[in-house]
Amino acid sequence: MARQRSSGGCLRYLHPSYYLKRPIRLAFAVILFVLCTLAIWDRQTLIQEHEKEILELTNSNDELLQKLEDIKKLLGEKGVDAGVLEFSHHRRMQGTEFNDKDAVTRERRDKVKAAMVHAWSSYEKYAWGMDELLPQSRRGSNEFGGLGATIVDSLDTLYIMGLDAEFQKAKQWVAANMTFDKYYDASVFETTIRVLGGLLSAYDLSQDSMFLNKAKDLADRLLPAWNTPTGIPFTTINLQTGHAHNSGWTGGSSVLADLGTEQVELIGLSQRTRNPLYMEKAENVIKKLKEVFPADGLLPMFISPHSGKPTTSKVTFGAMGDSFFEYLLKVWILGNKTEAVNLYWEMWQQSMEGLQTLTKKSSPSGFLYIAERSSSLIDKMDELACFAPGMLALGSMNAPSEKAPVYLNLAKELVKTCYNFYARSPTKLAGENYLFRQGQDMVVGTSWNIQRPETVESLMYLWRATGDNIYRDWGWNIFQAFEKQGRIDSGYVGLRDVNTGVKDDKMQSFFLAETLKYLYLLFSPSDLIPLNEWVFNTEAHPIRIISRPGPGLEGLKDNDHVNKDQVIPSHFRGTGSWLRNVKHSSLDHLH
Repeated sequence: MARQRSSGGCLRYLHPSYYLKRPIRLAFAVILFVLCTLAIWDRQTLIQEHEKEILELTNSNDELLQKLEDIKKLLGEKGVDAGVLEFSHHRRMQGTEFNDKDAVTRERRDKVKAAMVHAWSSYEKYAWGMDELLPQSRRGSNEFGGLGATIVDSLDTLYIMGLDAEFQKAKQWVAANMTFDKYYDASVFETTIRVLGGLLSAYDLSQDSMFLNKAKDLADRLLPAWNTPTGIPFTTINLQTGHAHNSGWTGGSSVLADLGTEQVELIGLSQRTRNPLYMEKAENVIKKLKEVFPADGLLPMFISPHSGKPTTSKVTFGAMGDSFFEYLLKVWILGNKTEAVNLYWEMWQQSMEGLQTLTKKSSPSGFLYIAERSSSLIDKMDELACFAPGMLALGSMNAPSEKAPVYLNLAKELVKTCYNFYARSPTKLAGENYLFRQGQDMVVGTSWNIQRPETVESLMYLWRATGDNIYRDWGWNIFQAFEKQGRIDSGYVGLRDVNTGVKDDKMQSFFLAETLKYLYLLFSPSDLIPLNEWVFNTEAHPIRIISRPGPGLEGLKDNDHVNKDQVIPSHFRGTGSWLRNVKHSSLDHLH
């Protein structure tokens, strides 16, 4: 009779002794165990990765849904395509989609933005609605007729930095409180570059027609200044009465940097309103100047509004001359470099040949500087003239191949000099102007610093032209000096003396409009305010480029400025203004 297997027969395979007596089976069991373990581990890993992918897709889906809701809000009564394009444009313009991977640069940009928040919040707290903040006195002042200079100067900076709540508050003030019906003798130049330029830029960025309507109202009040025998404008006009005149200290003459620095704004306004009058007034000035334009392109700084001829021999790229040369280049770029604006390009190239005749090198270090000229060369250079390296870099990006390296190399040498205005100062902030003496290189002349932007502006241009991070490093050093020397609890101030560090009591509106904006752009990717779509006025307000197909407005369609097909090459630069120097001209003589 066969023996029946016991019920525990299969369990012997689970007993260790079974395998100890059979080493081959032991090895097989070990291998089987390892393979099973690996299979289970691999499966778990796949599950975890799958869960992670699902989570990421879920988050992405949530973000897309949120964007869709934002787009719906933006659409209103617009078509879908228009709304999507506006949303995408808004995010790109505000720098919310930066692709730069440099953590140091991002940190620097964030600190510049924080500086803007501090400056703006201090102005809000102590000087809201007034032209400028006096930080140490903790009150406001109205040197520009109470037009809210800091507000309108800051609009595009707030927009570009993505400070939406602040921008909306500023916009509401402009809509409700900005009025030009004031018995106030306004500087045509300052009012044009700050207020008119700021309104046009806010319109181009936001597409809010309120800004354009305000700009037109202001320009209409400025136009009587051009009612002279030659069409060369007076420098001052009463916004309420329209009475215009020139100051006595100019001998009745108009100032070159004044009469030649309205073209970007007035041409831009004509393009957007379809009214050619503003452009005609501005361009007539250039045509008149062309009649007396010297072979070297260096017009003196005073021009008679009655004869159209120079009334002095003094030539400068500093105060009272600077932005005329800048606008020759920028109007050409603003018009998309078409045949209609070739006159500006030709005049600018002439002027750059002349500029090179003014350059000299210091002793012993060989710093290249731009001298002034009267009957002979004067070894003096304003910090205001530090716009020139940026202008030359901009020119190099648009010039033919034989000229481009000449302009760029000149820009590199000059910006090194301008940076050393800061680096060689005890406070690391530049004085107002410098004298060049044999064996001493540069010596500060007028010693105040009023938060000017020209050097950091040029650094931004040089960085965009070359990609060399040395320009970012130099800009960061200057920003740190502004933080150390100028920041106080209630805003930012300038210095009465860059040698001692004694502070003044003003936060200039252009500190927010220009200095901080240029620094922010210096530490931002180049596609934030791309230089092939925008040109900056001399107060750093970006204006969208529109082609000029002919001498007038022919060929331009309504709202062409928002048509990407019409938007091609640009660039920028914002110099300081001559009137800022004029305010201190009597003090200059004391020095």
